[in-house]
Amino acid sequence: MFGGKTDSGSYREKLKRMPEMWTRKRQMLLFGAIFISALGIWASQNIVVRNLVLLMGYERTLDSYAQSDTTNTQITSHKDRGGREAGLISAFFGLDNGLPQLFGLASCRGAGGMDGMPVIFSHEVDLTTLEPGDFKITTASGQFGQVICLTMAPADDPGEQRTALLIGEFGSAQDQPVQVDIVGNVLSMDRLLNFRGAKIKVTPLESGPSLIWAEIVPQANWALGRKATRLPWGGGDGCPTGTMQVVRVAWDGGVKKLDGTDADQDIGLLYKVQVTTSEGKTREVIPMALADLGDGDNNHALCLDISDPAISVRFPAGHLTDPRNDVNTDTMVLVTRTYENR
Repeated sequence: MFGGKTDSGSYREKLKRMPEMWTRKRQMLLFGAIFISALGIWASQNIVVRNLVLLMGYERTLDSYAQSDTTNTQITSHKDRGGREAGLISAFFGLDNGLPQLFGLASCRGAGGMDGMPVIFSHEVDLTTLEPGDFKITTASGQFGQVICLTMAPADDPGEQRTALLIGEFGSAQDQPVQVDIVGNVLSMDRLLNFRGAKIKVTPLESGPSLIWAEIVPQANWALGRKATRLPWGGGDGCPTGTMQVVRVAWDGGVKKLDGTDADQDIGLLYKVQVTTSEGKTREVIPMALADLGDGDNNHALCLDISDPAISVRFPAGHLTDPRNDVNTDTMVLVTRTYENR
C-alpha cells in the first residue's frame, strides 16, 4: 500500500485479536466509570465520616439525666427587676418516636427513636439546676410522660440558653402531651428567679412552627463576622460589618427550608421588622442579612442597618418546616425589652 509492503500474516493476526482488544477497552471504560462513581460516593461519605469523628469528640456539657430535683435553694422570686414573670413560654411536641438514631452521638445517649419536645423559658436558665426530674408532662388521657434526658444543645450561643430539648416518652399521636409543669427548682442564669410552679399548654404534634420570642441582642454579643462552627450545631455565624442593630428571634421548634436545607439569605428577606422612628412613627424594614445560621438550633439573628428600635417581627406562612415537615404558620411576635437591655 502506498508503495510499502503489507505483512499479510501480521494483519490477519490483528484482525483475529480485534474482539479481544475491544473487550479490554470496554473493561477499562467500565472500570473508569466505576472508579469515578466510587470516588463521588467516597467524597460524600467522607463528610459523614468527618462529622462522625467530630461527634465522637463532642463534649456533653449540656446534657442532664437526673430523674429527681437535686437543687436546694432559698430562692423563690418569680419576677425579675423589670417585672417580667419567670415561666415557660412554649412547649412544642415536635417528634413522636422520631429522633434520629445518630442523635445520641451528640446529645443524650440512647435518644434515637424517642420523642422530642423543645421547651422555652422566659429567661435564660442555669443549666446546673435543670434536670429531667424537674418536669411533669401530662397527656390528654391523664397519663404522665417520662423525660429520660434533656439538653440545651444546640441552642447554646450567648443569649440563647432558654431552650431545653426534652427527650423521652411523652405520649403518642393518639394520646398527645397537653401540659408541661415545672415541679422542681429551676433557677435563672443570674440565680435571681425560680421557675418552680410554671406551666404551659403543649403545641400539638401536627402544628407547624411559629415565632415565640424576639429580643434586642446586646452589642457585646453581636460577634460581627464570626464564622459558624464546623459541626452542624454549636455556634452560628455572626452578622456582617455595618450592622447597627441585631434582633434575635426564636421559633418554638427547630426549622429548616422546605427542601430540608438550612435557612439562608433568601429566608432572611421574608422577615419583616417593625421599627419606631425618631418621629414616633412605625415602619417595616427587611433585615440586611440573616445570621446565626449553620448551627441547627431554633434561633435566627436579624441584622439591621438602622438603629430605630425594633418593636415586632413577622414571618409569612409556608416557607419553613419543623423536623416532622410541618410547615410554619403566618406568625408575628413582639420584641421583648429585657431589663438588661433597657
